[in-house]
Amino acid sequence: MVPVSVAWIDRQYDRENGGRYAEHVLASAKEFGDCWGDISPVGFVCVAWRLATAPQLDPGYVRLHRRVLSAECLRNEWDGSLVVRARLVAPWPEALAGDQVWQQDRGWRGWPEMFGQFLQPSQRELSRVPHVRSTLQVDAPVPLGPLPPVPDGPGPAMVELAERAVTVLTREIGDLLGPMVGRLEA
Repeated sequence: MVPVSVAWIDRQYDRENGGRYAEHVLASAKEFGDCWGDISPVGFVCVAWRLATAPQLDPGYVRLHRRVLSAECLRNEWDGSLVVRARLVAPWPEALAGDQVWQQDRGWRGWPEMFGQFLQPSQRELSRVPHVRSTLQVDAPVPLGPLPPVPDGPGPAMVELAERAVTVLTREIGDLLGPMVGRLEA
């Protein structure tokens, strides 16, 4: 199976548009307020990731595969570790896909697609036919070792460290979700 790219940083688009992510991080420095000087990088990383993805930055500095509806970073309330929560577009479960008796000739549909992208059904579609849109929710821990340290405060180092944090998370999310998305696409 060919590896699937699940998350990637669109550096070219960012450069062509004046370093949007760096500007966005600097303009949003107050959002990192609770993180400065923290021994744990989790809070800083979560803010850096949120600022790098849509809808905070649209299009995102980080782009996601068409099957990835969302990917967010969270602090685990139990031990403070880093968790990635992703929602993936999935086909109908086998119990529904195999036997169509449950459909009762109502014309049930799954995820609408346009130009290879999965979409929410429009209000018009919802007024005419029922939809069942399957998703998978993935919650997975992310190792803290490769993450950069938290800066002591706002400044130029903040941008570089935010970019490094997003780069590490992009790689980790790709490693976690790539095989799963590849299987869903097969």
